[in-house]
Amino acid sequence: MARIDLVDLAHSYGGNDAPPASFALKPVTMTWRQGGAYALLGPSGCGKTTLLNLISGIVTPSRGKILFDGADITQATTQKRNIAQVFQFPVIYDTMTVGENLAFPLKNRGVPAADIAARVRQIADLLDLTPYLNRKATRLTADAKQKISLGRGLVRSDVAAVLFDEPLTVIDPELKWQLRSKLKALHRELDLTMIYVTHDQTEALTFADTVVVMHDGRVVQSGTPAELFDKPAHTFVGYFIGSPGMNIVPAQVSGREARIDGHIIALKRSYNGLAPGVRIEIGVRPEFVDIAAPAPGLLAADIERIDDLGRVRFARVRVGDAKLAARVPPGFSPAGSGVSLVFDPAHVHVYADSLLVEGAS
Repeated sequence: MARIDLVDLAHSYGGNDAPPASFALKPVTMTWRQGGAYALLGPSGCGKTTLLNLISGIVTPSRGKILFDGADITQATTQKRNIAQVFQFPVIYDTMTVGENLAFPLKNRGVPAADIAARVRQIADLLDLTPYLNRKATRLTADAKQKISLGRGLVRSDVAAVLFDEPLTVIDPELKWQLRSKLKALHRELDLTMIYVTHDQTEALTFADTVVVMHDGRVVQSGTPAELFDKPAHTFVGYFIGSPGMNIVPAQVSGREARIDGHIIALKRSYNGLAPGVRIEIGVRPEFVDIAAPAPGLLAADIERIDDLGRVRFARVRVGDAKLAARVPPGFSPAGSGVSLVFDPAHVHVYADSLLVEGAS
């Protein structure tokens, strides 16, 4: 187990002399604590698997350093880093039993037989694999095979970290929740540093204590699920996390007021002296915008459709050229397509060139 420090880490598959904008991973400096549960979240091509492979040693970085507990392991082999990695598609040995698959990493390291047996039983119990220990791994279901793959990554108690590269992609949707819950329980039980790569926000937010959101090769925000939802540091985070995502709307902002389509929206904080020439937008989650009957002084909108999600309904509305999502209050039935929007000032954020502006109290 280890604390992992990334120091100005960057990588380009085109070589170190490639243009900075072409780097698959732009420079990142951050620390991951020992025993933490982390998720690297972002769309395909954002750099998350590149970052994972740099940590594991599969790829050597173009720039920067990687430290495990303060020791520089940037040029060390994967074996010397003492990393366990679980891949998207389960890698198992069909000719071996489930128990032999789980024991394989320990046998390779010369662990005594009694210790191997005890550890295999512990991991099998945690993964509900005990009834299958003496069965050949062939002909097992996809989720059972992925459990074996997870078990092989977890069976070593001395690993610096366990890395998961989209491990639930091949699992049926109804089984994903069970395996995510199992992984969370395993993290608590084994106190291992775990880093989980996914493009699925539900997987990231339910597994990780800290979610690292990536976009275009950059880490745009790192924080708890609540921090990412309540206060996105970048418009991409607001849009990518949440269903529906955050409304991002161009606006003119001065003092405690934002102006959209000629209408004023109150702000909780003051925003004076915003730099000229930057793109100013406000961001507000649909949960904090209600539709209401048309009324003077409120921002007018036209309903395009209403999505009924069971416990909540969201209206898709248009304001000029902008499209937003807004909550439909319980019991409210629009009389027509024309409505007003009511914003909660405490949850309206201001962004300059996509970055959060704090404002003054």
